[in-house]
Amino acid sequence: MWRRWRLPRPFPAGGGGPGGVTFVPRAGLKKYTMPPDYSDIVFPERTKLKFMDKVPAVPKVKREPRFLRDIRGPSRVATDFTQGQYGILALGGGYLHWGHFEMIRLTIGRSMDPRTMFAIWRVPAPYKPVTRKSLGHRMGGGKGPIDHYVTAVKSGRLVVEVGGRCEFGEVKPFLTQVAKKLPFAAVAVSRDGLREMRREEEEKRLNNQNPWTFERVVTANMLGMRRYLSPYDLKLKGRYWGKFFLKHRV
Repeated sequence: MWRRWRLPRPFPAGGGGPGGVTFVPRAGLKKYTMPPDYSDIVFPERTKLKFMDKVPAVPKVKREPRFLRDIRGPSRVATDFTQGQYGILALGGGYLHWGHFEMIRLTIGRSMDPRTMFAIWRVPAPYKPVTRKSLGHRMGGGKGPIDHYVTAVKSGRLVVEVGGRCEFGEVKPFLTQVAKKLPFAAVAVSRDGLREMRREEEEKRLNNQNPWTFERVVTANMLGMRRYLSPYDLKLKGRYWGKFFLKHRV
């Protein structure tokens, strides 16, 4: 036979649950995180990245050799944030041509909200001339004509800054997308992330347990290795090899 199921009886109004336990309704305490304070953020007059000229506006540009020193070693300029809270940090040296500037401008311009975000350049427009001879041209005849212009970028330099009333999680996807397309290693960072990165490098240097550092080995001229090293290796203490930054060395 089918049994008829009945709902349990409600507890009396005066309490008296199972075992004489009285239920007292109360509201739970909730802890909400405080929203970030954007009162100190100053928006520039133009929120989007400006268009970079393909050719510098000078009467005549002198052709020059391709100096590797333009991209070797650490950068001395544009290493800290000025207006934005987030940006793209170069982890190696390289050259940015006009196509890279357009890629950065269009990608960030399409992804950001100009009402709550802004972006600024931290690198100048292409200024360094690069020469190239035409295909099938015979050898000799002097230096070829100017083909295009590039901007030299060293390791540790900020390429672009993004700021405004936004969080790092909102801008990190399209900043990472831009960083992967650059001709050198780069990463999307924030103010706090950059500060933490430098603190870890300094802590690694101070707490190093290996006594045989590159600086000590070179200073003692072990195995006569100074014959094979360049003055840049002695100056940069072996942390930079050409345009590459060797972050594992202390």
